[in-house]
Amino acid sequence: MFNSFRQAMAWLHTWFGLVLGFVLMAAFFFGALSVFDREIDRWAIPATRIEPQPMPSFEKVLRPAFERMQPNKEAIDAMRPRVNGPMPEHFDKVASWSAYTTHRDPVLALYAGYQVPNAKDPEELIWAYATIDPRDGSVLPDDRLKIGSGFFFPLHYGLTLDWKNLGIWIVGFSALVMLAALISGVVMHRKLFREFFTFRPGKARLRSVLDLHNLTGVVALPFHFFFALTGLLIFAGTYYFPVGHTQLHDLHDLHERTEAQETGLPHQRAGVAAGLASVDAMVAQAQQRWQANDKAGDVGFLVLQHVGDTNGYVSVYRAGTDRIALVGDGIHFNAGNGKLIREDPAATPVARMSEFLTGLHLQHFRHWLLRWLYVLGGLAGAVCIATGFVFFVEKRKRQHAQQGSQGARIVDALAVTTVTGMVLATLGILIANRLLPDALPSRGDWERYAFWAVWALALVHAGLRGAPVARGLSNPAWREQTWAIAVLAVAAVALNWITTGDHLLRTLSQGYWPVAGIDLFLLCTAAVAMIVARKLGQRAHARQLSHSQNENAHA
Repeated sequence: MFNSFRQAMAWLHTWFGLVLGFVLMAAFFFGALSVFDREIDRWAIPATRIEPQPMPSFEKVLRPAFERMQPNKEAIDAMRPRVNGPMPEHFDKVASWSAYTTHRDPVLALYAGYQVPNAKDPEELIWAYATIDPRDGSVLPDDRLKIGSGFFFPLHYGLTLDWKNLGIWIVGFSALVMLAALISGVVMHRKLFREFFTFRPGKARLRSVLDLHNLTGVVALPFHFFFALTGLLIFAGTYYFPVGHTQLHDLHDLHERTEAQETGLPHQRAGVAAGLASVDAMVAQAQQRWQANDKAGDVGFLVLQHVGDTNGYVSVYRAGTDRIALVGDGIHFNAGNGKLIREDPAATPVARMSEFLTGLHLQHFRHWLLRWLYVLGGLAGAVCIATGFVFFVEKRKRQHAQQGSQGARIVDALAVTTVTGMVLATLGILIANRLLPDALPSRGDWERYAFWAVWALALVHAGLRGAPVARGLSNPAWREQTWAIAVLAVAAVALNWITTGDHLLRTLSQGYWPVAGIDLFLLCTAAVAMIVARKLGQRAHARQLSHSQNENAHA
């Protein structure tokens, strides 16, 4: 079938990249945005535009907030079919309370799990969630969409296709195929070192596009390979091969009971009521122990298990932002008397490797330069895929035009939708976030609808404007949607100013970079889009003139 191994690799690289490049493009682009997901949240929810706060006092702030929490109507309705008999009006038996924050979060996420009477599975809990202001414990509205951490980040790894975790499986399969595409690309391009320094923008369009494709692929090759591999490893035990909760369910339960006996952390409630000692004192003791071991004392995760029971215990986990590895260094106390139960031992070599790879992928550490390198790496991957689409279409559209085939036109329309359409959809949700009334019911859902509606309109526009591709010419949708990106990016910055008063001069003078950085990035996007749109217009005019001259010559 193929004359050489390199030809086989070229076929593999081309078709694997084309078929799954649309998914990988979304994974790269929204992965790059997710590096600053907390900052996007601050831009999207003006009420949270405060400085990051440490974990607050449990007695003064957290406990009153936890005691006010109850599952919402959606959680109760979802749980109802899994209960024998009626659902209770109020949930009193608390299985766990937990609070989570990061060094970039000015707000605090709270989670409360409750046991449900007469549940078909006694171990299944019903959950309540809340976001509070850690300064005073006041609850923030739940209908405001956290666009960065609640939408862009799930798009990165799961495409927001939650049914049967379908999106996670699609992205995982695409990441696996991407590893094959990377390896086949290396085999194809034997002169990788030369291509690292090769970019000829003044050459013919097909040559310059291929140069940019090779350059972005080679420069970020270690980044692409590492993040595809670690993404697969992170989800392997949870979604792809969850043997602990499926094939080996009974063995898994036995392991949990044995572990509870060995660690002294009870697996189940005892059924005997008990009080709660000072959690703040436990937190202070945990911080002292961390500091004695030369570790940063910031608390990132606080968990109370079996609340109100004699088997209750409190776990205090370190934020671990002083290192790349995703560590917890948990310290556990008896909830009733505050006595130390155990301090997590040093991780095994295998566990340390897992912590390092997971931490490097999820980047919870304090290192702003490395964060920006992540963004550049993700955008380089997106550019590599985008130029691959363009090269595929440009190389074939004249041949397809002569044959009367519509294949190049279809691929081009999909490429326009995936590249510029995706950016337009991103800007669309930001603009909807600024325009929709605060009191609008299900406001977050309407923001999501705006995102998908703009992306669908981009697809329709790309398809309707794609007729020139069937004649061997460029699709004007590329240029038109690029101009639209420039306009919408500037509009998003202006709307942020108009609706909140937080214009760039204010946020820069106050040093509030979460909002200032997003506005600056949007303005840079607008500038780049304008330059690209002008270049595309000039090339389209030149190609149209050349095409007309050729037709006149043949006539």
